[in-house]
Amino acid sequence: MEKNKYIDHTLLKADAKQSDIETLCTEAKQYHFASVCVNTYWVPLCTKLLEGSDVNVCCVVGFPLGAMSTKAKAFETKQARADGAQEIDMVINVGELKAGHDQAVLEDIQAVVEAAQGACVKVILENCLLTKEEIIRACQLCVQAKADFVKTSTGFSTSGATVEDVRLMKESVQGHCKVKAAGGIRSAQDMEAMIAAGADRIGTSAGPKLMK
Repeated sequence: MEKNKYIDHTLLKADAKQSDIETLCTEAKQYHFASVCVNTYWVPLCTKLLEGSDVNVCCVVGFPLGAMSTKAKAFETKQARADGAQEIDMVINVGELKAGHDQAVLEDIQAVVEAAQGACVKVILENCLLTKEEIIRACQLCVQAKADFVKTSTGFSTSGATVEDVRLMKESVQGHCKVKAAGGIRSAQDMEAMIAAGADRIGTSAGPKLMK
């Protein structure tokens, strides 16, 4: 696969303006990235700007904490799909995972998968807050819920993607999910290392820089 097709060109900052989103979409089209990844407010605009291109519209749900109600995550997903989103990156309920309440975590993911109506669902684990055992358990729950990807991080917590975590996630899903590395990937070397470790997609705000 060409390197550009690994990239979800990402802008999730609270102070992102319409002009910033327009630039994001222009760059994504220029480099033929896999997708743009934005907050749900910007999905209608991105859908309009990327119409007819080979770039998907991806958005985040339950972001960045994951501690929203399951019904709220499902509703946000349905609305995003109605607005044109083709990919959904949801955040798990980290607290429930850490408490060992696996059924609650599973049902949370399943609700979003169902609401996504066949669209690609990537599940953000927020690995920096988890032990290795918790990462493995979270990956197994994602497989059980029939998610498409497990994803390392929001990029908004204490740290981002690591090569070790990507490798662990790749082993844990046993080919049933793909792996997205996100958070702190700023150089071509970072990207190469993540892909070598097993990443199928890279979330980064530095896409054009990585292509140069």
